[in-house]
Amino acid sequence: MTAQNSEIKKRNLLGTELQTCSFEPLTGFYRDGLCRTDQFDRGRHVVCAKVTDDFLEFSKKQGNDLSTPIPNMFPGLKAGDFWCLCALRWLEAYKAGVAPKIRFLATDEAVLNYITIEELKPFALDLN
Repeated sequence: MTAQNSEIKKRNLLGTELQTCSFEPLTGFYRDGLCRTDQFDRGRHVVCAKVTDDFLEFSKKQGNDLSTPIPNMFPGLKAGDFWCLCALRWLEAYKAGVAPKIRFLATDEAVLNYITIEELKPFALDLN
């Protein structure tokens, strides 16, 4: 799937067109499956992460409960789900030792405004 935002194709961490992160559960700031950002996304939901139980517990302790369902709005996440995380929340998890793995092909290159490629590489699921 391609990502377009105001006719500008978004790029991933490998410099190619941004790929889908997840449709099940449906993720992204715009709930279109893409971890893309723009001026309306204050949280910068750009990191396509495969969440873990440790990360979900960490996020809950930070005040963002991603595991509890909200009927008719949000299914609640479980370990193994892919989700577009805020760049700074991933960085907090990284510093706490609970950062989840990420898909480089589905992570918006805008993440590099907050996190270095060197910090991200060890967590890549799709690098050879």
